[in-house]
Amino acid sequence: MDNLKRVIVDFKKLTPEVLKLLVERYPDGYDDRNIITFKNAQGERIEAVEVLTEDTKYLVKISAKLEYTMENYDEDDYEDFEDDDPEAVPDPELSEEDDED
Repeated sequence: MDNLKRVIVDFKKLTPEVLKLLVERYPDGYDDRNIITFKNAQGERIEAVEVLTEDTKYLVKISAKLEYTMENYDEDDYEDFEDDDPEAVPDPELSEEDDED
């Protein structure tokens, strides 16, 4: 486990592969027990949820957009895209009161 590559993923860089891993790991959504809090290189407090592959630990930053996208996930929406295409996951249009970014 300690030799895993660690990758911090912002919503803008979310790929279909990582989104699918998130939905599989947290089928009913994540809660406070699943959230990891840390400081980035700039000293900013980051909250993220973790998903693992064989060689990588992804820390996906929490946002209203992430929650919305996970709740509305449909694997068929991504069948025309490569698994690692960050352009595949659309930015949902949320009202300002829904968006916590």
